[in-house]
Amino acid sequence: MDASVLIFLSSGLFLGWALGANDAANVFGTAVGTRMVKFSTAAIICSIFVIIGAVWSGAGAASTLGKLGAVNALPGAFMAAFSAALSVYLMTKAGLPVSTSQAIVGGIIGWNLFSGTLTDFTTLTKIISTWVLCPLLAAIFGAAIFIVTVKAMRFAKVHLIRVDAYTRLGLLIAGAFGSYSLGANNIANVMGVFIPASPFDAISIGGFFTLSSMQQLFLIGAIAIAVGVFTYSKRVMMTVGNDLLPLSPVGAWVAVISHSIVLFLFASEGLKYALESSGLPSIPLVPVSSSQAVVGAVLGIALVQGGQGFRWEVFGSISMGWMATPVIACAICFVGLFFLQNVFNQQVFRDVPYFLSNDALDRLAKAGVSQSALGPIRGERYDNAVALDQALMKIGKYSARDREKIMDFSRRTPILIDKKFFAKLNRGLVSPERLEAVHQLNGRFYPHEWMLKDDLAKRSRSWRKKQNERYNQILKQDLQFIIKLFRAK
Repeated sequence: MDASVLIFLSSGLFLGWALGANDAANVFGTAVGTRMVKFSTAAIICSIFVIIGAVWSGAGAASTLGKLGAVNALPGAFMAAFSAALSVYLMTKAGLPVSTSQAIVGGIIGWNLFSGTLTDFTTLTKIISTWVLCPLLAAIFGAAIFIVTVKAMRFAKVHLIRVDAYTRLGLLIAGAFGSYSLGANNIANVMGVFIPASPFDAISIGGFFTLSSMQQLFLIGAIAIAVGVFTYSKRVMMTVGNDLLPLSPVGAWVAVISHSIVLFLFASEGLKYALESSGLPSIPLVPVSSSQAVVGAVLGIALVQGGQGFRWEVFGSISMGWMATPVIACAICFVGLFFLQNVFNQQVFRDVPYFLSNDALDRLAKAGVSQSALGPIRGERYDNAVALDQALMKIGKYSARDREKIMDFSRRTPILIDKKFFAKLNRGLVSPERLEAVHQLNGRFYPHEWMLKDDLAKRSRSWRKKQNERYNQILKQDLQFIIKLFRAK
């Protein structure tokens, strides 16, 4: 592997370390702050379960972050992650439990602004809505679980010594669950920006299981999180555990379990697909803030106790940190990209031109988009998505949904199916039936991604979508693997 790749990945490791230093406090902060669990014990459990959650279940939230902005060059991914890490580090130095989710969103938007990439406002709105929904849900869970737990304890009349033992055990179990959920949900913040430019190939370990390129990235990021937990998380744990609201041991357990449930809800692909298959509204897979979740849970507990003892000034300073973090990360990323490109001569983004060719126009007609108003831009070439979007806005005849289709079908991402990459293709996770369809395309050239997708779907039903979200998600991952492998230089 090129040494420069490791240098660029270092910012993701820095962000992972910052997340471990800051967000581990949300899992074990109340337990350590109330002296119910030793810091060393908390750090070991947290590290183990963060790694398991990241590698096993980290893919769901990562896909949503990728829709916000697909950072397509390694130096650009480096700066997006570095700006987020630096923002979180500055807040950690101030003892504030800020959100790595908000920091990386700020970093990605900074890259979008610099590279001329259009920010997907639908995805951005979904992410921002979770910034409100996450602490609200945690507060509701915290209040409800606290009331039920207190009543159950009064009813059971458990001896005080046993209560103490049960609470310690409960904190350890809840902390392990919370660590798993933290890894599953927040690894997207650490390594999500590197996925489109990942330097790794899938590897088989002893023939028993295979680690995909993405899982290898997540494993490295999770180890960095574990290092952050051990080296720098104690101070923020004490802030969460003591400064916001002096919690009883039972209150500490309720805060941790409430926070863990919320993170799990926003990270579980299995739960999302189970709800959708039952016809129920699903929960978006979004990397939410564990800081907001635990603060929300503590607030819920405080409210059912009448709000006494809750330090609103601490809550206010934490909230200011939440609002400032994405803005700081965005500004650092934009300025950093300028220096990286103009001082260090690095390619921080790959050009993605847009061209409304006859093929694109035919495909738009099949998709039901009228061509009557496209005359002024027919045959025109645009350097980036922002330039084409401004031209479409000037025409003023197309809805946001139609503009999105025009963008998709006019984006030029040349793909050449070259058999010299077949060996690497065969080592991937693509099924034999799908591989056979790709092999049939040897030597073919596609100016647009959608042309390859249509050809594959035409040749094999294994490349067609079904009424199954889980199946379609794997199909999308396989397509992205093929596109990345055969992208023409």
